Amino acid sequence: MIRAVICDDEDAALKIITYSIENQGIPIEIVGTASDGKEALALIKKENPNMVFLDIEMPGMSGIDFLKQLLPVHPIPVILVSSLNLRVFDALEAGAVDFVRKPDEANGLSKEIFLSMLRSKLMVAAASHVHLPSAPADPQAGGIRKVSSLPPARNTFLQKPKIPLGASPETVIAIGASTGGTEAILEVVKNFPADTPGVVITQHMPAGFTAMYAERLNRICKMEVREAKNGDRIRKGLMLLAPGGLQMRVVPLGNSYAVSVQEGEKVNGHRPSVDVLFDSVALHVREHAIGVLLTGMGADGAAGLLRMRKNGAYTIGQDKNSCVVYGMPMEAHKIGAVCQQCPLNTIGQTVLARVSLR
Repeated sequence: MIRAVICDDEDAALKIITYSIENQGIPIEIVGTASDGKEALALIKKENPNMVFLDIEMPGMSGIDFLKQLLPVHPIPVILVSSLNLRVFDALEAGAVDFVRKPDEANGLSKEIFLSMLRSKLMVAAASHVHLPSAPADPQAGGIRKVSSLPPARNTFLQKPKIPLGASPETVIAIGASTGGTEAILEVVKNFPADTPGVVITQHMPAGFTAMYAERLNRICKMEVREAKNGDRIRKGLMLLAPGGLQMRVVPLGNSYAVSVQEGEKVNGHRPSVDVLFDSVALHVREHAIGVLLTGMGADGAAGLLRMRKNGAYTIGQDKNSCVVYGMPMEAHKIGAVCQQCPLNTIGQTVLARVSLR
């Protein structure tokens, strides 16, 4: 049985979270609630829970400061429960494993949707591994594991590519991630030079937060980063992030590529879905693509990465030791979709090395 503490100064939020857990058959025992960070730290010391639900904005001590005090002593999974707030990403950087947006009826986020999202996050958090920002790299994770020497030759796994005659073979780097992905993506792309080939990214994230995440990456990275819009051209020096609530695909555009951003059904329970992005890259970009699958729960992206590999792309999976949740990369590795398995801190270098060979 998972034992959890809730830290939130809003009575309504406390009641909703408690109700979701106690009345929906979720195997978690709420061992205590707190309305501020200091109270929560004392409660955690007393009750020794193995999960925490945390609001970012609290009186006295912010959620960020709370995480910085908690995790070095008690490295347990923390799920953020927050309104639309840029500080969510600071909290994820500080070690929180995931977040769920508080109900907002005015913007279409009902209590029912919130409860459904919260239940899924509970499963993810229970399987997660907390990584502290200041923690040293695992010495056993320092090497790249080559799963096979080269990706298989092109075959008829997918239809023939629809790139127009005379199209230039531009490299496209496709990245997919879920739980733990916000910091993992940053680690991979932060040192990409400004003239790196175009990058397309799908990170499981709700609408509203993806625009803020793109802005955060844009402030840090050397490449330009923005939330994708339908018809955006993929080009050197630009990263495009799939918007929350929409599906993003790569499509031909003259002698290059663009993104199609449209409404659509959820795939593998996600919108945006990594498989949707990777399938389009496999179909159109083929051997001129590099695919990267990072930390996350479930199997989204694994089948798409396999299709990319079978159509000639070079594919990379994050290794177990550096994942917050070794789910998506594990499934990709199990089905033979990964050319190389790498610790997170070497993936960016590995991608750039492959680009230099093209």
